[in-house]
Amino acid sequence: MILHITDAKYLKDYQLELSFNNGKKGIADLSQSLDGSVFNPLKDKKLFSQLKLNKELDTVVWPNGADFAPEYLYFQAFKYIPELQDQFRVWGYID
Repeated sequence: MILHITDAKYLKDYQLELSFNNGKKGIADLSQSLDGSVFNPLKDKKLFSQLKLNKELDTVVWPNGADFAPEYLYFQAFKYIPELQDQFRVWGYID
């Protein structure tokens, strides 16, 4: 199954509440993911809170053009769930 974000809501700081097309809902903390020229501006919480769901890309986007792959957001929301570790290895998010 190809993952899509079906709903996204800004919570606080750098946290997003995300719903996925597989029925799972979780909170992704992106505070450690805001490096590089595209993501650095998102350290401004006012800009970070302006996320929108892009139905064409099936993920969240920001006014400055930044976006994260749905798989990465899924990893951030569920990275401590033991039964998902094999999938995260396949995707290359953990060793």
